[in-house]
Amino acid sequence: MRQLAVVVLMLLIVAVPAFAKTHKDTYPVSCSVLWPAVKDALRNSGKYGILGIDSNEMTASFVIGGTLGGKRINSVVLNSKGDSCEMQTQTAYSGLIHNDAGDFKSRVDESLAKMKTSAPAATTAAAKADAKPEAKPEEKAEAKPEEKTETKSEAKPQSQNK
Repeated sequence: MRQLAVVVLMLLIVAVPAFAKTHKDTYPVSCSVLWPAVKDALRNSGKYGILGIDSNEMTASFVIGGTLGGKRINSVVLNSKGDSCEMQTQTAYSGLIHNDAGDFKSRVDESLAKMKTSAPAATTAAAKADAKPEAKPEEKAEAKPEEKTETKSEAKPQSQNK
């Protein structure tokens, strides 16, 4: 009996760290660029229930899973590493069926790529708006004065013939 207890204890010591892990991924962007992608992945993927988000600390806790696989609580934190950012994802479980950290990372990668492709378009539109030439001084002076529009009090009352 004592040997069985020792074997079970040894298995638990080895097995528990396999269920709860901290996964570290480094991105070549600043954390201020990565954080919106993390929030987008959490809010818009439809896969996570958000328990809490702290934008100041760049941390989030969330639930993933359903009835068959069970709900699992995970968390993520961003740590600045110079010009890069380290995303630490603590998962409740990663095994044969579930890869919570890998799935979350791929969703963050998709959000980051989406944001990078939409950012140049927004920058280009802003640059075009800034590049519009202003009207020449002569054109400003020749501009027609705006026509006066009637207000309700100045408008003629309509007859109510029925």
